[in-house]
Amino acid sequence: MGVEEEEKQAGEAEQRREIEAFGDTLVRTERGTVYTLTIVGQIEGHQLLPAHIKTTRYEHVLPLLASVEESREVDGLLVLLNTAGGDIEAGLGIAEMIAGMRKPSVSLVLGGGHSIGVPLAVAAKTSFIAPSAAMTIHPVRLTGTVIGVSQMFSYFRRTQDRIVEFVTDHSHIKREDFLRLMLETGELTGDIGSVLYGKEAVELGLVDRVGGLGEALECLYGEIEKGREAAV
Repeated sequence: MGVEEEEKQAGEAEQRREIEAFGDTLVRTERGTVYTLTIVGQIEGHQLLPAHIKTTRYEHVLPLLASVEESREVDGLLVLLNTAGGDIEAGLGIAEMIAGMRKPSVSLVLGGGHSIGVPLAVAAKTSFIAPSAAMTIHPVRLTGTVIGVSQMFSYFRRTQDRIVEFVTDHSHIKREDFLRLMLETGELTGDIGSVLYGKEAVELGLVDRVGGLGEALECLYGEIEKGREAAV
């Protein structure tokens, strides 16, 4: 074995260690090797949330996704979602990373994919939602001090437009339907927005299919096999 090959194998071994350091979520089967990414709790952005809140940190997820994309061992990505939402910039950053991957990817909403969890759910090449899962769609909310000037309202609107464009570009929902759900006034108590459940999300084109873990994995392995056949 040459020096170059040894260095390549050493680099791949180190890459595997870095991936597996985040948990034993690399599943190897005869049909392929799948990395499972869990996005749970609050999406944490530039500010640390209190220690008692379960979070997903973007500074962990972004390099992890890059490692998965570049790993010669990993064949596909399964994203499991049960999130209440969180930081918009961090959530969109993770969603863009998933959407930009060349490898097959499948997402599955379990429990909830609320708020910024909606772009995360549709970022994968194929999206699933459990029958009992829910997704909350609402306008952009910002916490902290808000300066009541036209520039601030323009920033709100442009941030909201980024979310709408991402979701409609990566799903089959119509823009007017998504905006209608976002601005609904008669569903949420004391708030604006809508809640969709499994079948509803699929009927509106927001999510591709209703299903559970078995269906999501079967879809992912199918996409992996198609990729292999195309490469021959």
